[in-house]
Amino acid sequence: MSDATTHLLLPYILAAQAQKHVTHNEALRILDGLVQLSVLDRDLTAPPGSPADGDRYIVGSGATGDWAGWDLNVALWTDGAWLRLPPRTGWRAWVEDEGLLLVYDGAGWVGTTPAALQNMALLGVGTIADASNPFSAKLNAALWTAKTVAEGGTGDLFYTMNKEAAGDDLGLTLQTGFVTKALVGLFGSDRFRLAVSDDGSTFFDGLTVDNANGIVDQPRLPRFKAYTNYDNYVGVGTWTKIGLNNTDYNDQGAFDAANNHFVAPADGTYLFGATLLYKINASATARMRGRLVLNGTTEIRGSLGEISATHVSLATAIWLQTMVPLTAGDTVELQGYFRVADGYFAADHTSFWGCKVG
Repeated sequence: MSDATTHLLLPYILAAQAQKHVTHNEALRILDGLVQLSVLDRDLTAPPGSPADGDRYIVGSGATGDWAGWDLNVALWTDGAWLRLPPRTGWRAWVEDEGLLLVYDGAGWVGTTPAALQNMALLGVGTIADASNPFSAKLNAALWTAKTVAEGGTGDLFYTMNKEAAGDDLGLTLQTGFVTKALVGLFGSDRFRLAVSDDGSTFFDGLTVDNANGIVDQPRLPRFKAYTNYDNYVGVGTWTKIGLNNTDYNDQGAFDAANNHFVAPADGTYLFGATLLYKINASATARMRGRLVLNGTTEIRGSLGEISATHVSLATAIWLQTMVPLTAGDTVELQGYFRVADGYFAADHTSFWGCKVG
């Protein structure tokens, strides 16, 4: 029969042994040194100068002095001497100066954090992951940084997301209180899309990019082109709103045909233009004017135009164009004016257009 235990090499008390307490105390000393093993350091190669009873170290490689030949062993200072405790596979040790848990793998002490995590079903960081969200994180900041050339990397950083087919969805969902407010990505096609929502169910595309040609579109950009399908008669000496009762297009319904004016749906800078085509009433000497008016009263600077030469019916026209900052709810209308003689602004060829540009 062996005189020591298999794993910790604790000495047995043998039959008819004298001074059995010595053997028992030796076993207790070893147990006290190994159970709940916590070492002060794992890098020293020579014993410290003034150890305290019970101090333990993992001896560094290339040990000298009283530790010579004890590389990677546990050194225990007890009863005024160093006791060597050779590690066995599976021993665990807490390294106090590093706050690190190590395990002995039979050849050396290694960290307990694995170098790779493969095929994990769930991973939760600060929260619980579930089948719907197999990776979940609850935190206030996250950082992705490129591996530098000095570290063996390229200095680049790519974050790749992939979907199976064009008709699938791929993107980022941005939420407030778990209600989706914005989507960024490829949704239902390979066109890039930025969409926003107030309630998480109805979405408006603010920006799309055609992946086939790179053409950018702003589907919700306020823009319109209105025209009149009847001749607008204007008398002499009075600014008169032009009746524009049809639109070629009217995104967001920003042009109010019932009131013959554009209504700004949002704050911003807008570009407007107009064409006023003269149609004679009785005289070719009428002096034709046109302008754009803010909120029914204020002429927009740079929008006034006039033709003072002798007119040619259905051939003489004024083109107006200007840019103006508007506040949501502001209106812009087209007005015409004749002096000297009256006339008409011709059907189909008199138009007013505009769009938001910033």
